[in-house]
Amino acid sequence: MPYSRGDLDWSGVEALVPDVTRYGRTAPEEVVPRIGDAEIVFLNKCRIDETVLARCPKLRWVGIIATGTDNLDLQACRRHGVAVANVPGYSTHSVAQMTFSLLLAICQCADRRYDSLVQDGRWRTEDPAAYRLLPQVELLGKTFGIYGYGSIGRQTARIARAFGMDVLVCARTVRPEYAADGVEFVDFDALLARSDVLSLHCPATPATRGLVNADSLARAKPGMILLNTARGALVDEQAVADALKNGQLAFYGADAFWHRAAAAEKSAAGPAQRPADAAHRMGHQRSPAAADGHYHQQPAHMAGWRRREHCERIKNNGNAAWTFPLFFSSGYRSL
Repeated sequence: MPYSRGDLDWSGVEALVPDVTRYGRTAPEEVVPRIGDAEIVFLNKCRIDETVLARCPKLRWVGIIATGTDNLDLQACRRHGVAVANVPGYSTHSVAQMTFSLLLAICQCADRRYDSLVQDGRWRTEDPAAYRLLPQVELLGKTFGIYGYGSIGRQTARIARAFGMDVLVCARTVRPEYAADGVEFVDFDALLARSDVLSLHCPATPATRGLVNADSLARAKPGMILLNTARGALVDEQAVADALKNGQLAFYGADAFWHRAAAAEKSAAGPAQRPADAAHRMGHQRSPAAADGHYHQQPAHMAGWRRREHCERIKNNGNAAWTFPLFFSSGYRSL
């Protein structure tokens, strides 16, 4: 596809390495031929593993234009002598903002429901339940739990406290400078038992994959809201779906997913039209929402008849696991 420079300034790289080739999107089968005999590669979502490294022997340095390194086999990079660099901290404020965008949409119904009301000519309504405007949840005095206290988790805690919420944190390391943050550090069991809202802000590692599963959800405070703006692999999605159906979870808001079957199906069908106002896609109560993965190459948004057709197909296949009280998703695509 034609390359768009987007909002990145490559002049510094081009000053050091004049011979630069850029690609806007790269499918998995295009990774090896596009790297070729290059020594330096910048990427975002492309997978670099043993197979790729073995076929690109001249590669010496990989720069990820993001924070997470999930898409790299770091051990394979070490074996091949390939240095790796990422960009820590660049998304701190935007991810924290995204976290509370999801929470406010859940608690305040701050999404298309009000727009639908106005479009129907109803500036006020005597039946708010008909537009799913109930229940609404006041955050003041609620307990906001955070798993992972890096820069994003810490910024999210600041926002939660600004809403008058009590903040609990479960973190691998508690540093002296955290003492002034006004948060309480607890273990994971206490975090689950006491949090009205639990927000995940940690990387996906062998220790954290499947962190939220059937067992941990059973120990959670009944009616908890779960937010995941970190990594899809932190969550057992079937366990979350079951907890939503049985009421143990009230809502789940996410922009990261583990299973990608629906995403692969959507990619094979070709790109969908993206509505101008679609920063996120949502499935309301009793309406199944399509899952979205990190690595497929087509636009992440499905709207209009394509979305309705997809939801009907899920229902007809009896896939009740993707029926959520309220489910948000968003996707971002780049090489």
